[in-house]
Amino acid sequence: MLHDRVLVSADDASERRSSAGIVIPATAAVGRRLSWATVVAVGPHVRQVQVSDRVLFDPDDKAEVELHGKGYVLLRERDLHAVAAPRVDDGQTGLYL
Repeated sequence: MLHDRVLVSADDASERRSSAGIVIPATAAVGRRLSWATVVAVGPHVRQVQVSDRVLFDPDDKAEVELHGKGYVLLRERDLHAVAAPRVDDGQTGLYL
């Protein structure tokens, strides 16, 4: 990876459930919705994200790439909206907005 690039493996955009248990199909039209992904690799100038963090990004700002038959998304660090990191101290949420 070069510069401030982050390579992520996007979560499946399959059906999801509302808090009331209603199944929402993947084809349902919704407004602008952000997506979660898992970081696979980072460039040398990335400061806030590490490999295996979960990040929130806008699917409209993505560049898709295929490596070894698997699809990934290439982003700049500044295009990330939030980071969910498992490496935080006890008593904190681990979600940084």
